[in-house]
Amino acid sequence: MGALDGRIAVVTGAGRGIGREHALLFAKEGASVVVNDLGGGGDGSGADAGPAQEVADEIVAAGGRAVANTGDVAGWAGAAGLIAQAVETFGRLDVVVNNAGILRDAFIASLQESQWDSVLNVHLKGHAAVLHHAAVHWKARSKAGEPVAGAVINTASASGVTVPNAGQAGYGAAKAGIAALTLVAAQELERYGVRVNAIAPIARTRLTLGTPGLGTLFAQEVEEGEFDAFSPANISPLVAYLATEKCALTGKVFAVQGGAISELGGWHDVKVIETEGPWTIADIAGRLP
Repeated sequence: MGALDGRIAVVTGAGRGIGREHALLFAKEGASVVVNDLGGGGDGSGADAGPAQEVADEIVAAGGRAVANTGDVAGWAGAAGLIAQAVETFGRLDVVVNNAGILRDAFIASLQESQWDSVLNVHLKGHAAVLHHAAVHWKARSKAGEPVAGAVINTASASGVTVPNAGQAGYGAAKAGIAALTLVAAQELERYGVRVNAIAPIARTRLTLGTPGLGTLFAQEVEEGEFDAFSPANISPLVAYLATEKCALTGKVFAVQGGAISELGGWHDVKVIETEGPWTIADIAGRLP
């Protein structure tokens, strides 16, 4: 028996890297998978049906159930088509893994509008679009009296929630937004029987290999037989667990890398000053050095 037997899942950005590992593990654990990937470059340019189809074919060849989807989830229409394909092909939807992403790094002073828009669209809008259409599906089932055991796993990043990374204003803002979206969605969708969590992964992908200051670290070779702490395969078991029907966790954000998983907390008070009357600038200046 697999941990995901009978579950129907969509995984975005599943043609390569971490998303590919998610799709393969989900199928191995018994899930039927819609493998979504536009097939564009790491900067979001272009499109290629090959990556999604290759992963779907690999799953089917191993005895699993999968279909490819090459829709652009950065828009409502592409996300709607993805959810519709899952329902039409497999009868319903149980799990959404929002993983698709791109990088178009630039320092704020030289940041172009197109760079900002493309990153926010693929990451934050892409998460929201897929989440919206999945929520419509789950709401309708719940309102019809059908039990729903849905799960959403979003993909944030250390760049947005723990370690600000210079040159990644758009990426960091989008990932921080995804973490916030996760917490709101967990509150809203609980009434329909849906849990929502997020991960902030660290792994070797074409995006991290192309990130200044990180590429060299992630590119280090590991001798055969040794544990590869940066393998994207290390991320997927947590995602698979969060997708299981009996998992009760919701509204959580987990950092995951190599052999470590940690639950993250959001903004919190580190210092408080108070006044019994109106504030003055001088008073604030003296108490918030």
